[in-house]
Formats: sequence, structure tokens, C-alpha cells
Amino acid sequence: MSGVDTDRVAPETDPGPGVEVLTPRDVPLGGPRAMTVRRTLPQRARTLIGAWCFIDHYGPDDVAETGGMDVAPHPHIGLQTVSWLFSGEIEHRDSLGSHAFVRPGELNLMTGGHGISHTEVSTPGTALLHGVQLWVALPDAHRHTGRDFRHHVPAPVHLDGAVIRVFLGSLAGDTSPVPAFTPLLGAEIVLEPRTTTTLDIDPAFEHGLLVDQGSVRLDGTLLRGAELGYTATGNRTMTLANETDVPARAVLVGGTPFEERIVMWWNFVGRTHEDIVEARQDWEASSDRFGHVDGYPGARIPAPALPNATIAPRGNPTRPKGSTR
Repeated sequence: MSGVDTDRVAPETDPGPGVEVLTPRDVPLGGPRAMTVRRTLPQRARTLIGAWCFIDHYGPDDVAETGGMDVAPHPHIGLQTVSWLFSGEIEHRDSLGSHAFVRPGELNLMTGGHGISHTEVSTPGTALLHGVQLWVALPDAHRHTGRDFRHHVPAPVHLDGAVIRVFLGSLAGDTSPVPAFTPLLGAEIVLEPRTTTTLDIDPAFEHGLLVDQGSVRLDGTLLRGAELGYTATGNRTMTLANETDVPARAVLVGGTPFEERIVMWWNFVGRTHEDIVEARQDWEASSDRFGHVDGYPGARIPAPALPNATIAPRGNPTRPKGSTR
């Protein structure tokens, strides 16, 4: 999916010692019939959760009204894309030669280190399109790695009124076989009505819980639909409660704090302004760096103009020493 809106930020949330609530902003993707997504990461209050640097949440969209997803060939550097659907189907093609379908409950992970390009198109049989697109920043030692694509179907884990599908990392006794470049966690969690579940989590990880359906109380803090709840490192458990009479669904992400500062612009994750300039020039020049996507009937997406200022690296804001707020 394409790409980072670097000029707009959601209202800043006051960070507290427990759960920090991040609210989304609406961002259009594509042209005149743009599909709108809800973006909770990055924003001013938080750039990363572990190595997770981008969270888009979309749908359920009636494809007959919105036109669905039709993202023409576009490039990526320095990141991995993680596609996860709740309903519908998306056809994926990339310059590695991968041709795959994203379906509910199935992970598609694409690595675009030094450079890759791909397309994403909802299939003709899709009536409702609903899911998330996540990005993972690659650490400096691996951000020029080669192209890769992985597909994985996690088995459901049933635990205390919850159904959990672990697509990256380990949770609830299950471990995804998909490798990562930094310690990561990604899982879908469905909570039955009037259910409370406590999960054992890695205290070295910070976590983010994105509520998709219903509402979830995370360690005592209520999260409504499309809100993202952040918890810092040091916690060994996480308690999730669904206090309603209908099922609730959320996506849990986590990882060890990503200490590197990154530059995010459009579909690129680098370390310096010069990284971005070079990648943009290579894409506009149709460089072999990004390869070619076969099978898409239209033109590729041109890169937007660079801002008239140096794009500065960003990390997470730090609290003053001794502060609890």
C-alpha cells in the first residue's frame, strides 16, 4: 500500500504511565475515487512501536460504492509490508515475481530492503473490503537486504474466551515461522462477549493494540473502534476485556524498542534525507533497483515532489527524566 502522509499529524495524546491512547486520522489513497484509510501510526505522539512504523486500518468498505482497492505499481525501500484482512480478497504482484492473494486470516509479508515494487488490487468477487496494512522498519544492518515474500496461515489458538492468530513472533504458546529482522509480535485477537483474557507478554516489548470491531478494555483503559492503545516495556501480562454483548476484534503488535531514528517519506524508510532523494530519483528513472511488476494493466504511480526542506530523522518523543507524564 502507498504511502506516508508526512505533512499531516493526528492530535497529540498526552502520554501517561499506563495506556496511551492514539486516535486515527483519515487519509485518502489513490486518485479521484480514493479509498479512505484510518491511520494511527506514525503520528506526533509516536513514530514507532517496536519496529512497527505504519498502521493503516480500512473498511468494511462496500466495493460497489468505493471501487475497492486499486494501487498501481509503486516502490518501497527499507521496510517490510504486512497485509492482514478481515474480509475480502486482494491480488498482490511484485517485482520479485510473486503473485499471491491476500485473504482473511492469512499473512502476506513482503520485504523491500534495497528496493521492490508491487501492486494491490481487490478481486472482482470482493463485496466488502476490510483489513489492515502494517509496515516494519528494517534495522540499519539489514535495510539494504534483498527482495523477499512470505505467506503464512496461522492456526487459531483458543484461550480463555479468545481466539488468537499469531502471524509474527510468539504469543499464547504459538510461534510464527516467518522470520523477522528485529524481535516482533503480530497477532489478531477475537474476544467473545463478556470475556476477560490475560496474556503473558514479553517484558522487553512495547505493544500496541488496534481495535477493529467493538471496544476493548486494555489494562483498565477503554479503547473504542479504530483507536490504538500503547503500553511501554516492563509488563509481563496484558489484560483484555470485552464488556459488550457482541464479539470484539483487535490486532496486537509489539517489539523491542527501535532505537534508530528513521526518515519516512512516501513509501520509503531511510536514515537521511539523501536516502530519500536517491530512492525517488531511482524510481523516476525506472532504475533496476525496483524491478518491474508484470500483470498490471495500467501505469505506475509517479513519485510526489519532495518538500522544500530537509526531511529530518524521527524517533519516539522522550519524556523528561523523572517524569510520569
